[in-house]
Amino acid sequence: MNGQVQPSRERLGGFSNSTIGLFSGMITTDRVPNIQLTGTNNGLPMDDSNVVTEVDSKVKTKLLSMWNNVKYGWTIKVVKPNFSKESPVCLLGKIYRKKPEEFLEKASEADKTLDTGSEISLAMDAISFEDGIEEFKKDFTSRLWLTYRREFPILNGSTFTTDCGWGCMLQWRWQPDQPIKTEQQKLDEYNHRLIIKSFGDLPERTSPFSIHTLVSLGALWGKRAGDWYGPSSVAHLLSQAVENAAERHPAFNNLAVYVAQDCAVYLQDIENVCQTPDGKWKSLILFVPLRLGADKLNPVYTSCLTHLLTLDTCIGVIGGRPRHSLYFIGFQEDKLINLDPHYCQETVDVLKDNFSLTSFHCTSPRKMLISKMDPSCCVGFYFHNKMQFTNFMEIAPSYLVPEDEKIDYPMFLFCEGSGKDLHQKIEIAENIIPSTTSFTGNGTYDDDLDECEEFELVQ
Repeated sequence: MNGQVQPSRERLGGFSNSTIGLFSGMITTDRVPNIQLTGTNNGLPMDDSNVVTEVDSKVKTKLLSMWNNVKYGWTIKVVKPNFSKESPVCLLGKIYRKKPEEFLEKASEADKTLDTGSEISLAMDAISFEDGIEEFKKDFTSRLWLTYRREFPILNGSTFTTDCGWGCMLQWRWQPDQPIKTEQQKLDEYNHRLIIKSFGDLPERTSPFSIHTLVSLGALWGKRAGDWYGPSSVAHLLSQAVENAAERHPAFNNLAVYVAQDCAVYLQDIENVCQTPDGKWKSLILFVPLRLGADKLNPVYTSCLTHLLTLDTCIGVIGGRPRHSLYFIGFQEDKLINLDPHYCQETVDVLKDNFSLTSFHCTSPRKMLISKMDPSCCVGFYFHNKMQFTNFMEIAPSYLVPEDEKIDYPMFLFCEGSGKDLHQKIEIAENIIPSTTSFTGNGTYDDDLDECEEFELVQ
């Protein structure tokens, strides 16, 4: 590329033609007929050309996934994580740390005497500190890991049977070794599988957040299977997917999704999506798309990001580094902990009873220097009730302003009123003074214009 950065759409075309073309050259169809294949379909002989095409497609998909795994460092599935035991680790609002040495000594003494309740308590506290890093690993492994998949049903309007190479941005404590005995454990296991089934790689109503569903929603906005999506686009897709799911699945009736506009959370809009006719308050997922710099992350926002990840209401950051999307869920020192969706795995049939859960959980935490993070991202929060959201509004402002900076410029704001009212006023003004803002043909704002051309958010 001679050091030049191509626009996203040009890179997409290059990937689709050059990479697939490379595999086409490796797997020439004139060699496949030498393998005599016969078969039947519903009692009728299968056309030889169809058999060849099907075999050719499967081999290409397999090679593409193998190349992808090499490209993104997944040549060995299990990579030993390297975490310092001297520094605390944060994972979505939970802090794990090694216990101080003086606690070790006192805990040892308490273990010998066990005379007072305070010493017993101290010993228990020391044990919890000692197990900090191991507890972190268990917590990390319990998080759902949605990755590339291959050999799933064909996506509508395409020939894709894998999202390898483009679908990564569209993607409680699980204890795999613990036997299920109590009724609560059975309920947790049921809910665990129900959540995974919602993201299954099937064009079924039982999977309202599948790659098939998200691609179908994207088609309404002019996107096709294989196109890239930015953090803001994905947030809006998920919002629409939840709204559609609520019409078919009662479990989502009590969940609202709000996507902040122009780094502003409008309180009237929050009330409109959360307040029910009977006066109750829905649980809320809040997405805040952000741009924290021009070509690279502005370092003044580093502390803001890490502070937000210490909140128990934070559900992570959709983002990545240039040409590589990631899901950030924690940090240690100056590195962000992430789940990487770029490992390509076989599709799991989530409609089967007791389907395997292993591939939906990652055992190898990965870290990345926060300075390498792309400035285009989207922070997510979950509020179970109105009180949690109210508390968040009270404490968040102190986290949103960069430390030791003369300019008081927060990451995002809470604003009274409705964003729709504001945009209506802007439209009225535009009728008087023409605007240079670009819109897509269907009247919706094209958020790709706001995103760095160097960041392929769905790689």
